[in-house]
Amino acid sequence: VSCTGYLFFYLIHYTFIALNIQLMWLEPSNKRVKPVSKSNSLTGVITPAKTPALKRIGLSISRSISFRTDARPLPPAPLRSRPKASSFPRRRNSQCWSDTVESHDLTAKEIKRQEVIYELTQGERQLIEDLSLLKKVYYEPMLKLDIMTESELGQIFGTLDSLIPLHEDLLSRLERLRGSEKTVGEVGPTLMNWFPCLEAYVTYCCNQVGAKALLDQKKHEKRVEHFLRLCQESSFSRKLDLWNFLDLPRSRLVKYPLLLKEIQKCTPPEHPDEDALPDALELIQSIVAEVNKKTGEAECQFYRRGLTYLEESQRLPEIQQSRFLYCHGELKNNKGQRLHVFLFELALVLTRPGEDRDGGHVFNVYRQPLPVALINLEEIPDGEAGGGGTFRGAFTGGNDKVKNCFRVSSRGRSKAHSYSLQANDSFSKQQWITCLRQAIVQRSTEKRLEMIILPPSLPLLSPSDTSDRAEETGRLSVPAYRHTVKL
Repeated sequence: VSCTGYLFFYLIHYTFIALNIQLMWLEPSNKRVKPVSKSNSLTGVITPAKTPALKRIGLSISRSISFRTDARPLPPAPLRSRPKASSFPRRRNSQCWSDTVESHDLTAKEIKRQEVIYELTQGERQLIEDLSLLKKVYYEPMLKLDIMTESELGQIFGTLDSLIPLHEDLLSRLERLRGSEKTVGEVGPTLMNWFPCLEAYVTYCCNQVGAKALLDQKKHEKRVEHFLRLCQESSFSRKLDLWNFLDLPRSRLVKYPLLLKEIQKCTPPEHPDEDALPDALELIQSIVAEVNKKTGEAECQFYRRGLTYLEESQRLPEIQQSRFLYCHGELKNNKGQRLHVFLFELALVLTRPGEDRDGGHVFNVYRQPLPVALINLEEIPDGEAGGGGTFRGAFTGGNDKVKNCFRVSSRGRSKAHSYSLQANDSFSKQQWITCLRQAIVQRSTEKRLEMIILPPSLPLLSPSDTSDRAEETGRLSVPAYRHTVKL
C-alpha cells in the first residue's frame, strides 16, 4: 500500500492516472473492484531519426504487468458508452506570436521573424516541461517502487538531469530579450553565447544506443511493461512512450539549425543580427556534427560488441577497424531466412539475431563477412532468381515474380562468397544499394589516397584520418543531423 502511495504522489501532479493505478495495484482481496474504462486519446508520433544512431530505435512499449507478482489480472472492462473527455489537455495548444499581442505595425517579414523566435522560445518551454515530467512520472516512481534498479535507470536516462537547467537558462535569456511590445531585437549574440552548452549532448546522445537496447530488454518484464503501459495510456503522455520522451532532446538539438536558418531568412539587411546569425548558425552546425560523429562511433562500437563469431575466420580486421555504420536492418537470403545485416565502414556483416543468458540482444555472424574494398554489387531485376537457391521458391511458392533483390559478392581472394538478399520493399532496396555504393566508392577513394607517394616531410594518411573523411562524406543523412540508416 505504501508503494502505491508513492506512485500516487508522483503521478497525481500531472494526471488522474493515479485513479487507475490504485485500482490495478491494490493487494488482492475479496472485494470486487469496478474497473475504470480507458480514455480515448489522440495518437502522437515522433519520427525517429532514426534511421536509428539512433534512427534505428523505436519499438512500442505497450504491454501489461502486475505490480505485485501475486496480484490478480485486471478483468476486461465491459462495453460502455463513450467516456467524457479528460480535463487534462491531450495535445499542446499551438499559439503564435501574433496571438500574444493586441496590435503592431510590423512588416510581414518582421512578423515572420518574431513568429520564428517565439517558436524557438516556446520549444524551450515545452522541452523543459517534458523533461521534468519524464523525471517526475517515470524515473522517480520506478526508482521508489523498485521497478528498475538505480543502475538500470541511470543507464536508460543517462545525463538527462543535466539538460533541464541548461534549457532553463536559454529560456530565461530569451524571455529577457522580449521588450515592452513583446518583440525581440537581437537574438544572435544570445544564441552564440549559449550554444557551447550543447556540447553536453555528446554524452547524452552517445548513451542512447545502449539505453534503447536495455529498455527493450527490460520491457519484457511484466512489472516494467505494466507501468509503462499505464503511463502511455494516460493523458499526460500524449500517447508517447518512454523512448519518445527520451529522444526529445536529440530531436530538439537537430532543430536549432533549421530555426536559425528561418530567423536569418527573415532578418532584413542592416539589422543588428545580420552579422551574428551566420556565426551562430555555423557554430550550432559544428556542434551538431560533432555530436553526430561521436554518436555514430558509439553506435558502431555497441554493435561490434554484440557480434558473436562462430568461426575464428569470421573475425575480419576490417570489422574492428570500422568507426561507423552506414546502415543496418533486416534482409532475407535466398532461402527465406531473416537476417540482420550491418554495413560497417569497412565490412558487410550478415547475422542472425539472438539473445544471451540475460535476455540481451546478440547477433550471431552468419557465413563469412565481406570487406567493403572487395565487394561487387549487382542489382537483381524483378523476377530473376538469386544464385544458390531461388527467391521465387522461398517467398512466393513459384507463382509470382520476386522483387526487391540484390546480390553482393567478394572478389580478389582465393575463396569467393556471394549472397543474394531481398529487402522488404523497393524503397528499402534502394537505400541499401545507395549505402553500399557509397561505402564502395569511399573505400576505393581512400585506397588510392593511401597509395599516393608523398614527399618525406608529409606523412601518409593514417586510417583514422581517412575514417574521419568517411564520417564527413560517406553516410546517408537527414537535414542537419546524420544518422545510421536502419532499414
